[in-house]
Amino acid sequence: MTGSSSHDALDTALRLARAQAVLAKRLDSVLAHRHGISYADFQVLLHLGAAPGARMRRVDLARAVGLTASGVTRGLGPLERIGLVEREKDARDARIAYAALTATGRERLGEMTLSAEEVAADWFAASCTDAEVATLGRLLTALGGRGRPTGDPVAEDA
Repeated sequence: MTGSSSHDALDTALRLARAQAVLAKRLDSVLAHRHGISYADFQVLLHLGAAPGARMRRVDLARAVGLTASGVTRGLGPLERIGLVEREKDARDARIAYAALTATGRERLGEMTLSAEEVAADWFAASCTDAEVATLGRLLTALGGRGRPTGDPVAEDA
């Protein structure tokens, strides 16, 4: 890319980053106010909720949410203390530890998801049609963006 097309690409990238920051701040605010968690916590819980058995190895969870393993460990502490997540040992290998949603975590995740869906719907409704949202979703997917976790952390990381 040269000339005005590279200028346009940077302008678009900056607009996308700004829009993402605005939406993340709104999600963070609503989730904190209604549920006492951050948007980052919500993303962790979403991935755990989509995983087989609602549990993941910490290293896989870190890769799925784009954090380091130590970052995930630090983030899981508060979620464990409020009873949304627990540590599970592997029955066959004691060296392997999982982060798992508790029954309370599963219930609360459903409530949090409804709040997040409401925020996203309101945010897009303010300036986009349903067709534009669908088109944007396809464009973001083509650029490597991911939607909700599918339950396959390897496929999501590709």
